[in-house]
Amino acid sequence: MKKSSVGISIAIIAVLVAIIGGAVYHTQKNNRFVHSTTATLFFHGGGSSYHAETGMVNAAKKAGVTNTVIRADVTNNGKVTLHGNMHRGAVNPIVEVNYENNRQLDFNKHGEYATNVVKMLKKRYGINKINMVGHSLGNISIIYYMLRNGQNKNMPRLEKQVDIAGHFGGLTFNGIPDALKQPAGLKLDSNGKPNYMNTTYKQMTAARKAYPKRQVAVLNIYGDIGNHTDGRVTNASSRSLQYLVASRAKSYTELKVTGKNAQHSKLHDNKQVDQALIKFLWQRRK
Repeated sequence: MKKSSVGISIAIIAVLVAIIGGAVYHTQKNNRFVHSTTATLFFHGGGSSYHAETGMVNAAKKAGVTNTVIRADVTNNGKVTLHGNMHRGAVNPIVEVNYENNRQLDFNKHGEYATNVVKMLKKRYGINKINMVGHSLGNISIIYYMLRNGQNKNMPRLEKQVDIAGHFGGLTFNGIPDALKQPAGLKLDSNGKPNYMNTTYKQMTAARKAYPKRQVAVLNIYGDIGNHTDGRVTNASSRSLQYLVASRAKSYTELKVTGKNAQHSKLHDNKQVDQALIKFLWQRRK
């Protein structure tokens, strides 16, 4: 065989090996994750937008979870407009929710906004199962969605919930209405029940009956940069979610993140948080 022919043969074999190897890697990568039509909704924090969700979403895309990401814009009066391409049956679709009024402090409105987004997804794409991820004020959308719909069999079923930097027990900085302030001397018992409750937390305790029994798996992620706070929200306030949902949840897990990137507004761009999200929401169970 001539040297040129040998060289061509070696080149062809090398290309085939690369193609086959790439295909095997891609298959193994995709097999790490469930292949589901369950839609995962991301809710941003106060004064923010869907851009704050991009880091977490891009981490999921890069890992091979999904190729389908759309945005749901919600106006102050609750009108929903969807942007992007998605088809019925899309695998592990992600919805970045974007509120026009990103400082809405009427928490019932958050429940209304989230409900309208879910209704639109069901109507347009036939979505009947969802996951929800919230950061800071975005966690309120999840709780108040469930206060409205937790026992409604006609709404899509919430499968998994991830709360990041939640302020369920209240906030401590100036300018916050009394109904949202964290009571002084807040402490939790072994079940996460606060010794003092503000008006809003008392309202949220209805979740203890609104959540369906043993349906929703909950992951509660909070940051500690020192002194049991993420710099904006105390750990006690974040961890008081336990009392609201754990007795009804399929599972309830807490994850404390430490270090400088555990600061409140950095948690949604934290690689440890990204990895925890991907594992909890989409990784196949062995």
